[in-house]
Amino acid sequence: MSATEVERVRRWHERAYRAALSEGSVERTFSYLGRTIGVPPSVQPILPVSHLLGEAVLSEVRPGDRVLDMGTGSGVNAVLAASVASEVCAVDVNPAAVRAARDNAELNGVAERVRVLNGDVFDAVTGLFDLIVFDPPFRWFAARDATEAAITDPGYRTLTTFFTHVRRHLARKGRMLVFFGTSGDVDYLLELAAEQELTVETVAETAVTGTESTTRYHTFRMS
Repeated sequence: MSATEVERVRRWHERAYRAALSEGSVERTFSYLGRTIGVPPSVQPILPVSHLLGEAVLSEVRPGDRVLDMGTGSGVNAVLAASVASEVCAVDVNPAAVRAARDNAELNGVAERVRVLNGDVFDAVTGLFDLIVFDPPFRWFAARDATEAAITDPGYRTLTTFFTHVRRHLARKGRMLVFFGTSGDVDYLLELAAEQELTVETVAETAVTGTESTTRYHTFRMS
């Protein structure tokens, strides 16, 4: 990513961070793809582009799949996957996200099919999965507070660790759905996927034009 692009992303991030702060410190409730999802302040909210991943999850998941929702946040994609799959493991490093995911699984009637773990990437995960869903933070900046920690991955440590170890947990014919946008370094993500010899196709995308640039969002299917 060029220095010009880095500066553009920093400006974009600052606007997003300030907007998140302005939302206040109360839990919000979203009606999303037929589900009701509660999101506490320190957990990534559902965004207008989130459906690009959510709809892909509903399209991709199969009965009998063992599903891993990495960085589950509010648990929204685990809840969607559990509407079809009989076994879903949801993981997040943020204790507030773990609580929210458990609450949302209960609220949406799928708690018996969703196991929520507090862990850092794969350190609490065992076994192989037929479908892995990953919605990582897009920016690599250090967080100033809990609000920013929900949307940043300092130095892309989590992203890099995920791709370094993901093949150990992907079944032989397994698939992944990864959501990412150009408000982060998409080229780096694709470089990590290539290093692991993963095939990549775009299954959903959109563009959002802001005050000074257009941001593109992608759901990638990898296998």
